[in-house]
Amino acid sequence: MITRTASSWHTEDWQIALSNSIRTLDALCEALGLPAEMVSEGMGGERDFPVRVPLGYLAKIKKGDLDDPLLKQVLPLGAEKVAQPGFIADPLAEQSSNPQTGLLHKYQSRVLLVLSGACAINCRYCFRRHFPYEDNQLSGQELFRIQTYLMEHPEVNEVVLSGGDPLLQNNARLAKLLKIIEAVPSITRVRIHTRLPVVIPQRIDQGLIALLGGSKLKVLLVTHVNHAQELDEDFDLAMGYLKAVGVTLLNQSVLLHAVNNDAQTLAQLSERLFQADVLPYYLHLLDPVAGAHHFDVPQGQARELMYQLQGLLPGFLIPRLVREIPGKSGKTLIDLHLS
Repeated sequence: MITRTASSWHTEDWQIALSNSIRTLDALCEALGLPAEMVSEGMGGERDFPVRVPLGYLAKIKKGDLDDPLLKQVLPLGAEKVAQPGFIADPLAEQSSNPQTGLLHKYQSRVLLVLSGACAINCRYCFRRHFPYEDNQLSGQELFRIQTYLMEHPEVNEVVLSGGDPLLQNNARLAKLLKIIEAVPSITRVRIHTRLPVVIPQRIDQGLIALLGGSKLKVLLVTHVNHAQELDEDFDLAMGYLKAVGVTLLNQSVLLHAVNNDAQTLAQLSERLFQADVLPYYLHLLDPVAGAHHFDVPQGQARELMYQLQGLLPGFLIPRLVREIPGKSGKTLIDLHLS
């Protein structure tokens, strides 16, 4: 019998699920019964940014439906190779906020660690699809250099674990990292940004639950869900296991054309997240990364959607509409007062 306090999932479960992934456009189209012309159309995007879709996520996509909102997030298109003004490789100027290997310090009170260059799923709108991960690999020595950096910057009280996906690291490496962070007096919390509970919920295994529940730091886990169709009972279980050990659960989404740029769709997502004890946090306007312009939703349309959401949801289920602007001291909240 599965309980809410101890996961029945083990390390090998999520690692098997990770290895059983679709990794080519040919295989994706064959598995979903998509037209053969989709292969030739999307080849350019696939070469630039490979396909990766775990089988569990694949099973949630409606076969043969080119309008499926989950398919649109993972299917490479020829549009990705069409250059658009303003859409660039480093849209958030992160490389100018990279004072040492694997560490980004964009905001005064928090730093971000790039723990992995890999993800369990390759989302076509990813703002780090061109990030130089090969120059930011964290060795054991680099981790201790990060500890020194944190000691020298007492204004930092929060460490964000990101990537790629930080939960692709095994529990032993995560435990070592948490120990290093916990030794810094100024750090009070750690925040984990991950898509793994959505695409491979088995990653929330016994070892990870014990590790996060046993930390002396406040632990927050921020999932990345864009559409209610992405969620299932396994996600609910994973969130229940984490909540039971005191992890704060939040979600951030990206507003994506033809995926979730509809008020009813966004309202359904917020309601479904709350069923799993996850609070909506941010709704991001698309970061203008090269290859993703076809996902862009104009800011004016986004404001109108948020105005509609106010009539559909209680305030605590409405995410904050934000845009990240390089050089700003934090996320920029979008004014919802319509002129």
